[in-house]
Amino acid sequence: MTRGKSTKLLATLPDSYSADWTKMLDKRTKVARAVLSRIAELESDAGGAETLSATRRSLIRHAAWLDALVDTQELRLATGQQIDSGAYTQMLNALSGLFKAIGLERRQKPVRSLRDIMDGDAK
Repeated sequence: MTRGKSTKLLATLPDSYSADWTKMLDKRTKVARAVLSRIAELESDAGGAETLSATRRSLIRHAAWLDALVDTQELRLATGQQIDSGAYTQMLNALSGLFKAIGLERRQKPVRSLRDIMDGDAK
């Protein structure tokens, strides 16, 4: 099965690009709600958004979008539609790699001690 017409990737970022573009998504759409929810879940599992490096946040964002693509392929398969099994397998392998880079185990969020709170030293 062919993948369809090839499209070229942009070589430069558009003038309107912003690194936090996902926060500007229309949250009324199912896709935005699903992906943003998945990003929040993955960030929580990694110890909380406030503890993550920019690199890990980027990997999480990419994993959430790729996870949505995998889910879309699985939904098509479940409804009797054909999918490109090679592309599906490639997506699963890429997603697995992202998840391994992010970390497969849940991490506890840093907890402030009562002493830190009383001393006013904690955030």
